[in-house]
Amino acid sequence: MSTTGSGQRAYIGSFTSAGGRGIITAAVDAETGALTPLHATDEVPDPSYLAPAPDGRHLYAVSETSDGAAAAFALTEEGPVPLGAPIPVGGAAPTHLTLWSGHLLTANYTSGSVSALPIRADGRLAGPAAVLQHEGSGPHPDRQEGPHAHAVLPDPTGRWLLSVDLGTDSVRVCELDPVSGKPAVRDEVRLRPGSGPRHLAFHPRGDHAYVINELASTATPCRWEAATGTLTPLTETPVLPPEADGNYPSELVVSHDGRFAWAANRGHDSISVLAIEASGAGFSLVTTVPCGGHWPRDLTLHPGGRHLYAANERSGDVTWFAIDARTGVPEAGGSIEAPAASCVVFV
Repeated sequence: MSTTGSGQRAYIGSFTSAGGRGIITAAVDAETGALTPLHATDEVPDPSYLAPAPDGRHLYAVSETSDGAAAAFALTEEGPVPLGAPIPVGGAAPTHLTLWSGHLLTANYTSGSVSALPIRADGRLAGPAAVLQHEGSGPHPDRQEGPHAHAVLPDPTGRWLLSVDLGTDSVRVCELDPVSGKPAVRDEVRLRPGSGPRHLAFHPRGDHAYVINELASTATPCRWEAATGTLTPLTETPVLPPEADGNYPSELVVSHDGRFAWAANRGHDSISVLAIEASGAGFSLVTTVPCGGHWPRDLTLHPGGRHLYAANERSGDVTWFAIDARTGVPEAGGSIEAPAASCVVFV
């Protein structure tokens, strides 16, 4: 296997219920960014989101089903090998996961909760899950009738966990309760009602965070103070020109040098290029480029920082782009077939 962070293998998650092949393993050309499919494993239904372990030896996946589960894999030359049966997360339709403080955390969209599963020394998952149930709602009658946790990720210091909830228009800042083993909310930060926050990414300096809003087609820069776990929303910026409509952004990623951010747009089927202010406190829309497919559910930056990848769910492909280091504008490079693609990660 490749060494951690070298990016010589890509793992593509997908929806098996929509014809996906499960988890596709692909080789990566570090110079061109090109992907070459190697094999696929479909032991786990709907592995829509993946997270590699820092040691590069294990891979974790949600099973985005109504029952909700998470699975662990050992990474081998023959592809991911399941480490036991999937473990129930105690929540419905987990859409996102992360590793934090010796646990696997999942954001469970339908049930509006966050679950924590201990990770054993051999990489296997243990149960039962400790579940933090979100409460609240928002003004959108169809999408915000209750909580809908959509993403969980630790801050750069590793002390805090941030949970982004589309249904309650808020981000919860959590710590891990040492007794119960589940996240404990220390603060709930409110965003504009009806904005529908979906995912969050940090500036490489760690002093700002950026929330992508699915229902409003905007992004919200926030000041982040790690010493106190304080998240402060600052502004809200459209990720598309004013005339664009019918769009639902899915993901936002930040360049390694903190000069640019890119947002994936489902509906507009594009990637927005955002120039970040030197302070990190705001950004402006530079341009948009076609995503190379339909309905980009995920956008990922290669660890080398030179290539960007879009998982286009409805057209069933993954496209890659070379990034102009001066302008931040992605240039299309190529694509591979990946039915019902939902995310890309690198090891």
